[in-house]
Amino acid sequence: MTTYIVFLIFLALLFDFLNGFHDSANSIATIVSTRVLSPQKAVLWAAFFNMLAFFVFGHHVAKTMGKGIIDIHIIDNHVIFGTLAGACLWNLITWYFGLPTSSSHALIGGLIGSGLVKAGPAALVSAGITKTVTFIFISPMVGLILGIAFGVAVSWIFKKLSPYQIDGFFRKGQLFSAALYSLGHGGNDAQKTMGVIASLLFSAGLMGKEFEIPLWVGIACYLAIGLGTMFGGWRIVKTMGQKVAKLRPMDGFCAESGAAATLFLSSSLGVPVSTTHTITGAIMGVGSLRRVSAVRWGMAGTIVWAWILTIPCSATLSALSYLFAVRFF
Repeated sequence: MTTYIVFLIFLALLFDFLNGFHDSANSIATIVSTRVLSPQKAVLWAAFFNMLAFFVFGHHVAKTMGKGIIDIHIIDNHVIFGTLAGACLWNLITWYFGLPTSSSHALIGGLIGSGLVKAGPAALVSAGITKTVTFIFISPMVGLILGIAFGVAVSWIFKKLSPYQIDGFFRKGQLFSAALYSLGHGGNDAQKTMGVIASLLFSAGLMGKEFEIPLWVGIACYLAIGLGTMFGGWRIVKTMGQKVAKLRPMDGFCAESGAAATLFLSSSLGVPVSTTHTITGAIMGVGSLRRVSAVRWGMAGTIVWAWILTIPCSATLSALSYLFAVRFF
């Protein structure tokens, strides 16, 4: 294993760390904004279940990322460098501005940008890209619909309880729903980096003839995303927990449960969805149940624009990073 490949593996794990750091808002914003847990306890809770996902989910998403976005045969060290550098830069830019964009789509955009510069449109796997782009719209809508469904069901089931009793019950319930969401987050997002590292090893001839996910790659990626979550991207936590909609413990429970159900389903199907899109849609759905004006639609519009721009912007940064690598490495 060359020094360059070792460097790229560390760069991939850095991206995974930034993924957890950037997306910790997804896992903890609701439970922090409802004051069920302090920020410090919330990130530890989320990080634990991020890492626990290693023992729960298979590798369907990792295989989609590894060979379902661009042709695995055109992948080399420079393509991986461009992909990871572009995705990391986009994550840092959006973290700075407090925008809850998708680390997953930044990584996908990175693969597309590097692949296009190296081999042109023929490098793209249209089926995998189409499925991923389609879920940019499907995942927040499913999250929104399930958030509303959970909200309606919970309101009907607990309609005879006083607000004080409901609040007390769902403060405990949110621990469970936040755990499920963090489990789904780790299960979907850590696998994306696993797929990139595995494709690097495969292209370098270090894996054999069959594409698979080595055990050590899985363990390293889940640890990296868990550590990133522990450090927490607090700028985005504020956006997710306060600027989209004000949440009560019952609202947080319904949003997390709806988003978790979406992630469990998508991970089982091998679809690399955006956990950010999913939880944001669920928060909007639950917030709109009280009244449509409870959702800050202006902020929601800003977030949606950031979603739309993520793949083309990260692809551009990745293409430039690939050209840099070809020139200087």
